[in-house]
Amino acid sequence: MEEPEIRRRRDDDMKACVEALATVHEADRYPARWPADPGGWLTPAGLLDVWVAVDGADVLGHVALTGAGHAMAAEAGLPPDGLASVSRLFATASARRRGVAGALLATATTAAAAGGLRLVLEVEDGCGGAVALYERAGWRLVSSRSGDWTTADGRTALLHTYVAPAGATR
Repeated sequence: MEEPEIRRRRDDDMKACVEALATVHEADRYPARWPADPGGWLTPAGLLDVWVAVDGADVLGHVALTGAGHAMAAEAGLPPDGLASVSRLFATASARRRGVAGALLATATTAAAAGGLRLVLEVEDGCGGAVALYERAGWRLVSSRSGDWTTADGRTALLHTYVAPAGATR
């Protein structure tokens, strides 16, 4: 199987992105609650850039960069003007173990570094595969806090804030 193409998301990708997200939600409960407007959810406020991994017409994964904001910066202990946040990162079940999520994360990391930005992100404690990906890539856990929502298994969400390695380009 050849490497999927990673490129900027286009408007005509949205239907396939929502379909891919639906498979991830079904398999992993990400997002924890299905959004009323999944296309809007995939286009969060403060969007800086967004990419997809594709194999032909199939969307295999997605990642967005957003402004980090003051709350995220405070969790990371860093000034907000030099930060961007990884958001809406997922890979479909068929794309797992193919390096799709890692390639999307690397694309976002390279773009942020080119813009002089350091990356931060939040991940829910139950997302073990995502946590493993970030830690393999050298991201550092800097804080944890209770979320204001419950997970599919009924527990209060536990959110971990991670910071990319300084000077990270991959």
